[in-house]
Amino acid sequence: MSDRRPVLAVIGAGPAGLAAALAAAARGVRVVLTDSAAEAGGQFYRQPAPGLGARRPQALHHQWRTWERLRAGLDAHLDAGRVTHLSDRHVWCVERESGSLVVHALLGPRQAESVAVRADAVLLATGGYEKVLPFPGWTLPGVVTAGGAQALLKGGLSLPGRTAVVAGTGPLLLPVATGLAAAGAQVAALVESAGPRGLARSARAWAAAPAKLAEGAALAARLALHRVPVMVRHVVLKAHGVDRLESVTVAALDADGRPAPGSERRLSCDTLAVGHGLLPHTDLADGLGCRLDGPGVWVDAEQRTDVPGVWAAGETTGVGGATLSLAEGHIAGRSAAARLTGRVPDPAGWAPAARTRDRLRAFFSALDAAYAAQPVRWTEQVTDETVVCRCEEVPAGAVREAVGTLGAGDLRTVKLLTRAGMGWCQGRMCESGVAGVAGCALTPARRLLARPVPLGVLAAPAEPPGRTPGRSPDRTSRRTSDHSVTCHTSPHVTACEGTRA
Repeated sequence: MSDRRPVLAVIGAGPAGLAAALAAAARGVRVVLTDSAAEAGGQFYRQPAPGLGARRPQALHHQWRTWERLRAGLDAHLDAGRVTHLSDRHVWCVERESGSLVVHALLGPRQAESVAVRADAVLLATGGYEKVLPFPGWTLPGVVTAGGAQALLKGGLSLPGRTAVVAGTGPLLLPVATGLAAAGAQVAALVESAGPRGLARSARAWAAAPAKLAEGAALAARLALHRVPVMVRHVVLKAHGVDRLESVTVAALDADGRPAPGSERRLSCDTLAVGHGLLPHTDLADGLGCRLDGPGVWVDAEQRTDVPGVWAAGETTGVGGATLSLAEGHIAGRSAAARLTGRVPDPAGWAPAARTRDRLRAFFSALDAAYAAQPVRWTEQVTDETVVCRCEEVPAGAVREAVGTLGAGDLRTVKLLTRAGMGWCQGRMCESGVAGVAGCALTPARRLLARPVPLGVLAAPAEPPGRTPGRSPDRTSRRTSDHSVTCHTSPHVTACEGTRA
């Protein structure tokens, strides 16, 4: 390293990671910002590929001015050498070694080579992922997740199809439906399993977050402008097609959450964008032994986890949107900078962000409760032939047999008996669906590795003890984003040195 400043490794360059990196870099800490994408922004500020020549990328985004401020701040810190941005790095493990935390990441699309960053502290801003629930026909080409459709639109400037149905539940469905409609797709319907009565119960929470109320009203108005039918308390029962999706059957739900007899309708479409909410990414936190609070990582008022030297912010602590992520990231960055430079953090300095955080946490907690209070008996519609684990092609009937005949009483035993969750994704996509079909509690799995890693990477020899950091003969120069970075390709290295190109 070129200086003696403490190093903070921020994992994830979405709203939370960017806010944390800017706050920490402005207060005397060297920041290494690591992300799997080619450009900063995360899913919320996902940018079109440069080669596409997008003229008005802001048309696909909310809060574009906030993004411009974040981007300008990041550029300034990159120019000054206070932040190093490592893109196309897929972090698979964080371990403690000789008083430091070492972040291991696979390189680029092939992910066959691993590099590492040594830091004094780590801030986890790893975001969330979509909750996927199976139903008959969900494996047909043309069925995508709601977030996947949004990613295609933002990052690839492409539509997943010409005629779409957006279905499932949760706040994400509104921006996905309006985004597809605005981009030229015919949205045949927005099918939402929740109903207005349940959401009305959280009216007090809406009143406490007027900006969110205004955002929801604006999206609803855009939906009406595009004449998109909204079907509340409805659900997709089945997707139909031979080689790809051709139509879906939807039905109204009764008070018990079951399809009402005679309410079935068939909608023609070539795309079904379906989502059932988001779950926090906690794999790296699990590997570090961080305590969980429900589905997310537990943090204190400073966004510190219970593991020394590890902070967490954004969706990894609980799903709540970009504004909440920005507030948590700002607090985490300021707290980490203070403690790494030997100062006592002053909560008064981040009081506005703390108020925003507390208000939005309460809002999203009420919103989650409103959606959860409206039952949907989705497992009853999953036939025994429906695949629930796509990696291992495990049908629902095998899961039910493991529970009913073989006596499996927990998700781990179901996995051992059926192989559901043993594929490439290691259950990250199918866990919710398998747990629902099995009737087992969805308990977080402790995984040492956050993603599949080549055996050659795991077998690579560790750096010999006593080697001076920064003196490896394997040192190479790499370009990430728009600045050059010098780092090691050996398994254990110091924080990379970066300058703008």
